[in-house]
Amino acid sequence: MKSFTNVSRSLLESKLAVGLFAVVFLALEIFLSASPQFAVQGPSADVILPGSLENGVADRSTLVVEEEDLAQPPGEETPPRTAPPPLKPICDLSDERYDGCEMWGDARTANGTDRSRVYFIPPPSQLATTEAATWSIRSQSRKVIGVREVVVRTLNMSNLHEAPDCTVRRSVPAVVFALGGLTYNFWHAFSDVLVPLFTTARAFGGKVELVATDAPAWFVTKYRRVLRALSQYEVVMLDADAEVRCYPHLIVGLRGHRDFDIDPARAPGNYDMFAFRAFVREAYSLPPPTAALPVKSGGAKPRLMIILRRKTRRFVNADAIVGAIERAEFDVVRMEPTNTVDMDAVSREVDACDVLVGAHGAGLTNMVFMRTGAVAVQVIPWGKMEPHSEGFFGAPAAHMGIWHVPYRIAAEESTLYDKYGKDHPVITDPDVFYKNGSNARYYWWEQNIRLNTTRFMPTLERVKRLLQE
Repeated sequence: MKSFTNVSRSLLESKLAVGLFAVVFLALEIFLSASPQFAVQGPSADVILPGSLENGVADRSTLVVEEEDLAQPPGEETPPRTAPPPLKPICDLSDERYDGCEMWGDARTANGTDRSRVYFIPPPSQLATTEAATWSIRSQSRKVIGVREVVVRTLNMSNLHEAPDCTVRRSVPAVVFALGGLTYNFWHAFSDVLVPLFTTARAFGGKVELVATDAPAWFVTKYRRVLRALSQYEVVMLDADAEVRCYPHLIVGLRGHRDFDIDPARAPGNYDMFAFRAFVREAYSLPPPTAALPVKSGGAKPRLMIILRRKTRRFVNADAIVGAIERAEFDVVRMEPTNTVDMDAVSREVDACDVLVGAHGAGLTNMVFMRTGAVAVQVIPWGKMEPHSEGFFGAPAAHMGIWHVPYRIAAEESTLYDKYGKDHPVITDPDVFYKNGSNARYYWWEQNIRLNTTRFMPTLERVKRLLQE
C-alpha cells in the first residue's frame, strides 16, 4: 500500500510538470505568432519584420532577402558594424543648411503619390514609450531649395499597423536624398548633391544603397561614375519603386556644410575637398591627384583651357582673348559647356591642362578634375561679386590643393557700362540693387564681359610663376 502511494505521488508530480511545461510552451507560441513586431533586433543581426512570420516560420512571400547582400567581394573584409546609439529624436532640423534624419533598427522606404515615405519602428523595449512623430524633409543639402519632400514617421504601439510589409530586406545601410532642385546646373549638381553625398556615404566603403527621390534619369546617367564609386548597387528611384525596402540603418538627407566645400571637422573621417577631388579623379580613372602637371611632364608650353559661356557672363571678345593668351605662350583649349557633354571626355581634357580660365560660373566646377598645383583663374564680373566668387570657387580651390587666381574686371569691361552708361547706379552704386533684390538680374543674368587683354596680361604672368613652384 505504501509503495502504491509513492507511485501515485510520483505520477501526480510528473503530470504537473508536464502540464506546467505545456502551458509555458503554449504561451510562448501565442506570443511569437501574435506579436512578431517584438522580434526586431539591432543592426548586428538579421531583422525579423512585422508581417513576415507565420507560426514562427518566415513567409517568403513577404520577405525577400537579396543574395547580393550576402555576397562578399573577393579579397575584401566586411567592416565591423557599430552598435547603434541610444534612441533619440531621429530627425534634426536645427542646422541652418540642411535637415537630416538617421535611424537604426527597422527603417522602411515606400513611394507615395505626392511624397516618398520612410517609416521607422523603434526597438521593442521602446515601442510603448516612444512618441509617434512625423517630419517633412527636403532631403538635399540645402533646405532652401524646393525638392520633392520625404515624409519620415516614427511609429509606436498605437500606429504600428501603418508600417507597410517589407518586400525587400537589405543588410546594408541606405541614404535617401533628392536629385531635383537646381541640379541641371553643373555647379549645383556638385555643390548640392555630389559633394555632400560623398560626405554622407563615403564612410560606408561602397556597402550602402543610394535611394534617390525627385530623380531625373539623366542625372544618374551623367554622373554614373561618381554614384557607382560611392555604392556597389544600382541607384533606387524611390518615386517609382514598387517595393517596400527595409534597412537596418538609414539616413535621410545630405550633410552639406558649405557651398561646394566640406568642413573636415564635421565630416566622418575628417574628409575634406582634397579627399573629394582625389575620389572624383579615381572615379573617372584619372592619374593620382599628385601626378606631375602636364607642363612638368614634357609639355613645352602650359596648357590652358578657357571656358566660353554661351549665355550670361560670356566673353564677347573670345577670339581676341584666345589670341592674347596664345601670344603669352600658352597652348589654348576652348571649352563650350553643354548639358549633354560627356563627362568622361571632359574629365580627361581638364586633367591634361595646367590652367583653367573662366568667368564666374558653373564651368569652373571642372577644377575637380585638375591636378594638385594646377591654377584656376576666375574672372569676376562687375557688381560686388567678390564674396560669391570666393565662397563658390576660391575657398574650395584652395582646399582642393589648386591655386586660385582672381581677376576682377573694371567697370569698362562690363557690357553694363555700355548699356547704362558710366553714371548709372548699376555701375556707381551696386549696393542699391543688392538692397532691393534686383542684383541677380543685372550682375548675374544681364551682364557679359569684354575682357581688356592688355590689363589681363599680368594675371597670366602670375599664373606662369605659380606653375613653376
